[in-house]
Amino acid sequence: MEYALGQVLYQNSLASEVDVRGFRLEGEAVISFPDGRLRMENALDPTAGQRANYVYWCPEQLPADVAISWDFWPLQEPGLCILFLAARGRAGQTIFSPELPPRTGEYIQYHHGDIDAFHISYFRRRWPEERAFHTCNLRKSYGFHLVAQGADPIPSVPDAQAPYRLLLVKVGALVEFTINDLPILRFVDDGTTHGPLLGGGANGLRQMAPVVAEYANLVVRTVEPVGSTL
Repeated sequence: MEYALGQVLYQNSLASEVDVRGFRLEGEAVISFPDGRLRMENALDPTAGQRANYVYWCPEQLPADVAISWDFWPLQEPGLCILFLAARGRAGQTIFSPELPPRTGEYIQYHHGDIDAFHISYFRRRWPEERAFHTCNLRKSYGFHLVAQGADPIPSVPDAQAPYRLLLVKVGALVEFTINDLPILRFVDDGTTHGPLLGGGANGLRQMAPVVAEYANLVVRTVEPVGSTL
């Protein structure tokens, strides 16, 4: 499928506390802006396991066809960074609905809890096998379905020359991911194998302790298919 990026729906420099008013933190984290960028790091000791991890949700509800781009600076390893996309309650609620049980950052609450979503792990440096062979993984939930995988070109922190510009596009049944315009992975959802096609919803940033990273220039655009459809 070919597609074209359209108008800007949402734009946020993520440069100060004012920019993240309305964002919702699940779990415990230290949120700061020392370099005029959103910096996130764990507030709990990593020995706390999953309780030390967290998700920071953008309050915007996005349409089904959408392109999300952002700048990424990895500052400290080990750890792991994820973007959630098209997150909604399993009965169609927004993820912030009071009908849903509270979430506290433990990963199982997001893939075997009360929400559906795509989640792409694009900086995976937690376990030795991840540090030895860098990949980006796209998963679909409900469930823990690994639906696409690609090589991660971002080097380890000592060699990183950030920022890296990340782009995640969801249009129709297609999901594509690029880093600095380099194609990383592509997934065409048949709407059956791993559940029905996902529609619109929320997006959020997740970090696994003790990684420290910074983010800036979050831009959300509309996406329109061009030519044949999937």
